[in-house]
Formats: sequence, C-alpha cells, structure tokens
Amino acid sequence: MSLRKIISVTLLSIATMLSAQSVTSSFSRITMLFGGDLMQHESQLNAARQPDGKYSYSPCYDHIRETVSRADIAIANLETTIGEKGYSGYPSFCAPDSFLYAAKNAGFDVLLFANNHCLDKGKRGALRTLHMLDSLGIKHCGVYRDSIDRERRNPLIINRNNFRIAILNYTYGTNGIPVPKPLIVNFIDKETIAEDIFKARRMGADAIIACMHWGDEYVSLPPARIKELTEWLILQGVDHIIGNHPHVIQPMEVRSDTLTPKKSAVVYSLGNLISGMYVRARDGGAMVELKLKKLFNICRLESLKYGLTWVARPNRDNVRNFIIIPAATPPFEVKGVTKEKINEFISDSHSLFQKHNSNDIQEFFFE
Repeated sequence: MSLRKIISVTLLSIATMLSAQSVTSSFSRITMLFGGDLMQHESQLNAARQPDGKYSYSPCYDHIRETVSRADIAIANLETTIGEKGYSGYPSFCAPDSFLYAAKNAGFDVLLFANNHCLDKGKRGALRTLHMLDSLGIKHCGVYRDSIDRERRNPLIINRNNFRIAILNYTYGTNGIPVPKPLIVNFIDKETIAEDIFKARRMGADAIIACMHWGDEYVSLPPARIKELTEWLILQGVDHIIGNHPHVIQPMEVRSDTLTPKKSAVVYSLGNLISGMYVRARDGGAMVELKLKKLFNICRLESLKYGLTWVARPNRDNVRNFIIIPAATPPFEVKGVTKEKINEFISDSHSLFQKHNSNDIQEFFFE
C-alpha cells in the first residue's frame, strides 16, 4: 500500500472516530413525569390526622414513589394553599405543611400553582405557600410575590441532563377572587403568553412546556375553545402542552409538524392524582411520561406514555389513609366494590383513549 493511501485510510479512520465521539457526546435524553391535581378535601384531612394532632400524608405516595423519583423531572399541580392553621377542604382549600413535605419526599421537583384555588386563603395564604415551596427547595411557577419576582422566575427554567427546559403555567381564573397587589397570577392571556414564549426562546430553551389550568370540570372531552387555544399555543412556539382542572382524564395527542420532523405532545387533562373525590371518573388520573432527546442541540419528542393511577380510600378499601395506587397493578389484593371501581376506571380510561387519542401513545406500568 502506498504512503498516500496509508495516510488517506488513517485520516478517514480518525475522522470516523471523531465523528462517532461527537455524536455520542452530543446526544442526550431526559424523562419528565407529569401528575395531575394534588388536592386535599376534608375527608383527606381527617384521615391524615394523627392521635397527637399532627398530620401525615407520606403513605399517600408509597406505591408510586419509586416511579416519581426515577424521573429526571417530576411535576404536579398543587391545588391547595399551605397554611399554619385553619385547614380546610372544598371550597376553600388549605392543607398543613406535611401535605407539601409528602409531595417533596415522593420525588416531585416542580409544583404548578396557577390554578383556580391558589387564592383560596387570600394574599396571606398564597404568600405562605410560596414561602413553604421555597423553604423546601421545590421549584414552582404560575404565582409570584410581585412583578420583580415574576421577572426573575418566569418562565421557570430547569437545566438537567444537558437540557434547558422552560415551564410556563397559566390558569383560566381564581374562582372570582381578585388578585391582591402586589401578587401576580399567570392568567390565560394571549398577549402575556406570547411574550413569555418569546422570552423562553431568548433564554435558550430546548423545549417549552405550557402547563394549562383550563377546560370544563368533569367533562371527558376538551371543548372547542380549548382545541383552538391548543392550536394557537403550538403556532406561537410551545413544544408540548399538559392540562389540568377538569378532575377527569381527557385524551392525549402526538401532533406532527407539517414542515419539520418535530412532534408535540398534547395532554388535555390528567385528572386527579390525589383527592377525596370518589364518583366515577374522578377517583383516579393518569401520569404521563414525556421523553425528549437532543442531538446537536435539536430537541425532539421521543415518546409519550401514560400510567393510570387510582385512589384507595379509608373505611372502604382496607387502607388507613388515602393512597395512590397503580390502577393496573394494585399492590394489595382488591376485591368486592374496590375491584369493581378500579376495573370501571381502567375500562373507562382505555375506552376514552382508544376512541380519541392520536398516534402511538403507549401505557406504562408502575414497578
């Protein structure tokens, strides 16, 4: 072999090796897990009360803790204020600090707070909730102490696994309660949202995820106005959308862009992750796993999966507290009414998804 050919082969080998190393070092993945509403009704408060007067919610998450903790980023909607006293359920939610400790210990990294119950205890209640979130190191978005706080924290930027994720959070309203100054609540306002999306891109976000508190309660399909807002959000540059508020599961979609390989995940409602609701369709929810991949700074959706959860209740399901359980694989033997209710929830959810989900959205099962 000639010297020229040897040099040529050597240079080609080096180039191939460097190219492979470059691809490997530039390829990243991240797994995000989204849960539905974290609520505290009066029945949950009573169940959590201990003989010494303190409250314990830790058992609520025992059977999903491993799955939540394994995610790179775990997010849920905090649909209650956190108070020092005056705890209450519907219609004015206020939970003790231990409610927040339990969510933190379960592995949730981010709690959304822009929802219709964020002002249930007025300015003082909202401020104390924000204080407790900060003191526990839980990232949050949607409600801010003042304009300076909002400018600093909105959008919420999370840097993890070589990804820069922007989280935006908005609510349709606050149950008619005016926002006391200088507090700021992110409302669904197109001008404001468009500005936030632009800011997120300017901050170098690989993916922008809009978490929307929207829709109609107890309705299994999103209304036309929500579909229209979904279209608008994607056109404005939102990559993925996660919805809450209806307290029941709604369909999920994977949307393909007509001009690029980009795909967007749209989840209209995750239902309840934990609550005291017990009627059909409101006694459970879905957690969704959003996997993103990035190659050479191009971020794409790799998969969207869901796992069904159901809430076991004291005095009916042989549990002491309200417990979130994997619906498809209960951690204890279920029979009688409990078995009927779980099977009903699974059947209703599968039927809804088979009729209305779009593209390849698989179910995952909790370990």
